[in-house]
Amino acid sequence: MSKIGLVLEGGGMKCAYTAGILDAMMDNGVTFDYCIGVSAGSANGVSFVAGQRGRNIRFYTEHINEKGYFGLSSFLKTGNLFGLQYIYGTLTNSGGADPLDFDAFMKSPMEYWLVATDAQTGKPTYFSKKDMHKDDYRHVMASCAIPAVCRPVEINGRFYYDGGVSDSIPVQKAMDDGCDKLVVILTKPHDFVKEPEKDRFIYKRLCRKYPNIIEALDHRHIMYKACQDKMFALEKSGKVFVFAPEHVLGGGTYSMDAKEEEAIYEMGIRDFYVQQEKLKAFMK
Repeated sequence: MSKIGLVLEGGGMKCAYTAGILDAMMDNGVTFDYCIGVSAGSANGVSFVAGQRGRNIRFYTEHINEKGYFGLSSFLKTGNLFGLQYIYGTLTNSGGADPLDFDAFMKSPMEYWLVATDAQTGKPTYFSKKDMHKDDYRHVMASCAIPAVCRPVEINGRFYYDGGVSDSIPVQKAMDDGCDKLVVILTKPHDFVKEPEKDRFIYKRLCRKYPNIIEALDHRHIMYKACQDKMFALEKSGKVFVFAPEHVLGGGTYSMDAKEEEAIYEMGIRDFYVQQEKLKAFMK
C-alpha cells in the first residue's frame, strides 16, 4: 500500500495560499499519511493535521493587527519582528484566543514533521509531533524564526532558525521517510528562480554569532534550486503533484494587509478545485 505525503513550503504571509488549499482539502476529505512543513508551512500543517478548518486563515486576516503579532514594537521588545511567542504561545496555547486542538493533533494517524535549521551547524533538523508537547510550541517557533529579524529559538540546549534556510522544499526527507508519492504546495510559481539573498550586510552583522547560518544564507539560492530540481525530477516520474500560484504572490513575506491575504487564500481554494480531479487520479 502506498504512503502519500504532503510537503508544505514556507513563505511568511504568502502561506495564506497554502491555507486555502488545505481548507479545501478538509472540505473534500483529502487526507495524507504524512505531512512535513517548513516555516509558516509548518504552522499551517499543525492545524491541518488537527483538522481545524478555518484556523489558519485567521492568523493571516484576524490576528495580524494585534499588538503582539508583528512590527517594530515586537522587535524592540522581544527581538522578533514576528511575535513568535505571541502567535504560537499566547494565541495558540490551550487558554489562548485561537488554541490548537493538541489532542486531535496527536490522535491523528497522520505523521507530522517540521524543519528547523540548527544555528550552530547551518544544517536542517527535523522534529516530529512526538517531540512536541501541549502548550509548548517552540518547534514551530523555531521553524518560523527568520534570521536577522527573529532570534533563534532554544530547544534542549541548542538554538534553531527558520527551516527554509536549510531545506526549503523537503521532498527528499519525505521520500527518505518512506513516502511513495508526494503532494507539494508551493508559495512561489512553478518556474520561480530564487536570487541570492539581499541585505547581506544586515544578516552578517545580526547573525555574527552563527557563521554557519551566514554561510547557509549566502548559499540559500543554490540550496533552493537543488530542492526544486529534486521535486521536478520526482514530478516528471509521476511521484510528485504540485500546487503553485500562477504568479508571484503580491502579499510578500511581511504583508499585513487582511484583504490581500484573503484574496491569496481564495486563490488557493480556487486552485484546489481547478486541480481536484487530477489530484484524485494522482492519489489513487
